[in-house]
Amino acid sequence: MIVIGVSGSTKCDWAILEDSRTIARFSTRGINPLFHDHEEIESILSSSADLVQHARDIRAIFIYGAGCSSKPRIQVVVKALYALFPKAHHYVNHDIVASSLAVYDGTPSITAILGTGSNACYFDGDIVRQEVPALDYILGDEGGGAWYGRKLLNAYLYKKLPEDLQKAFRDRYGLGLDDILENVYMKPYANVYLASFMSFFQDHPDHPYINNLLHTGMGLFMDIYIKPIPRHEIVRTHFTGSVAAHFEKILREEAEKRNIQVGKIVKEPIENLVEYHLKKNYTS
Repeated sequence: MIVIGVSGSTKCDWAILEDSRTIARFSTRGINPLFHDHEEIESILSSSADLVQHARDIRAIFIYGAGCSSKPRIQVVVKALYALFPKAHHYVNHDIVASSLAVYDGTPSITAILGTGSNACYFDGDIVRQEVPALDYILGDEGGGAWYGRKLLNAYLYKKLPEDLQKAFRDRYGLGLDDILENVYMKPYANVYLASFMSFFQDHPDHPYINNLLHTGMGLFMDIYIKPIPRHEIVRTHFTGSVAAHFEKILREEAEKRNIQVGKIVKEPIENLVEYHLKKNYTS
């Protein structure tokens, strides 16, 4: 029995496989060692009845997570895994690796993530290569949900939104300055909080202000993360993540402006990743 987990900052999608079939699919809160210590990750894992129920039978755990980009951060996750599954083999890697494996079609390509955060890499089927580092939600994440949420809240608090959007936002959320500042600066997981406002974008995608902001974010992401990658105009670029999936039309329009060839667009990489592990016979 093996477990596969693909985690962004907002949620982690899981699959438990036994005898080449999926016996459980579920989600938990996201796991990100940039924001969570090993005790909190252990708590997230323990909150899953499925993981606890099958703990003794799990022989290998593959986790691909946001923030798992260095050995010290990977060790934070591994330490939590050992506490719950001391006899299992633990494999932890970055979520960009999961996305790359999930969309790989046998030819070198670019993989892009547009979810709560944003990232991109070149993948030749063996090695993941990044030209631009992922700087997370304070310094980077252009085009990701946290970036859009930050731009929206900034305009709302400065009263720079068009009047109809200002009213729609106020009526929907009823948030004041203190509420927003507390959630952004005093409570944990500010990136997830900021990204939660993507639902407002989904409700108003055709409003000129929102539409322009979506175009700006998508274009900025491609200019910063994709265009520096050699051969970006030749190879295809695959996208994963909720932002890419929800706003596919805008994504394609901005890509066309830059001669970027859009390949697959996959909202949740977990299903494709299960197929990858089955093909590699990791379940036997």
